[in-house]
Amino acid sequence: MKLTKAQYDEIAQFLGHVQPTRQSLRKLKEKFPSQSQSTLLSIFSQEYQKQIKRTHTKHHTAEAVETYYQRLTYLRSLYDKYLNGVMKNAAAPVLLELANEVDFAPSLMARIVLERYLQEKEQAMPSKALINSMLRDPSQIPDGVLANQVYQCTVNDCCYGPLVDCIKHAIGHEHEVLLREMLLEKNLSFIAEDQLRAKGYDKTPDFILEVPVAVEGHIIHWIESKASFGDESSHQAYLQDQFWSYWNSRPFIL
Repeated sequence: MKLTKAQYDEIAQFLGHVQPTRQSLRKLKEKFPSQSQSTLLSIFSQEYQKQIKRTHTKHHTAEAVETYYQRLTYLRSLYDKYLNGVMKNAAAPVLLELANEVDFAPSLMARIVLERYLQEKEQAMPSKALINSMLRDPSQIPDGVLANQVYQCTVNDCCYGPLVDCIKHAIGHEHEVLLREMLLEKNLSFIAEDQLRAKGYDKTPDFILEVPVAVEGHIIHWIESKASFGDESSHQAYLQDQFWSYWNSRPFIL
C-alpha cells in the first residue's frame, strides 16, 4: 500500500504531540488503522530520532550531566537504606522516568550517566568500546544499582540502544534475503553486494541487475534495500552518502 505525502505529514504531525513510548505506538495504530504496523513503527522511530538530534546537545552540557548523575547518587543512597531493611524502592526506574521527564531517549540517558560514573570511578574518560560493552551487557557494570537502571533503560527504549540496533540489523538482513529470493523467482540475473566487494568495490548497492528492467516507466539498473522509511530528508542523506557514488561509478551508471 502506497503512502501519500499528505498521509505521511498527518502521521508526523500527530507524533509531534506524543511521547516516544510503546503506549504512543498503540495510540498511533488506533489513529491510523489503515497503515501497517511496520510502516507506523518506521515513521515513529525516524521522527523521534530527528527530535533527539535537535535536542541532543542540551543533554550533554556539564550542568545537565551533573543533574542526571545526582539522581543516581540519590538512588544509591536509597539502595543502601534498602539493604539495611529501611526502604524497598531501590529498583524504581529512576533513569527511565528521568529520560521521559526531560523527553530524551532512555538508552542515551543511560549512556550519559554510565559515562559519568566510569569517569568518576576510573578518574579518566572511559573508552567508547567499554561503554558500548556495558550497555549491551549491564551485568559488567560494577555498581549494581546503576546496572539495574541501565538495563531498564535499554529494554524500554523502542528507538535507540543495543536491542534496537540488533532488531534493525536483523530486519535489514531479512529484507535483503527476501529481495534476493524475489530476483531469483523472477529469473533476473544480478550481482550481489558481497560479490562486488570481493572485486574491490567500496560503496556498492545491494544488487546490480546485469540486464536492466523497466518498472512503471523507469529503467532500473541497481537496487538498494533500506529497512527504514524513506522521507524527504533521508532520501537526501542517502543521495549524498551513497546513491551519487553509484551514479558516478562506471558499473553503476543509471
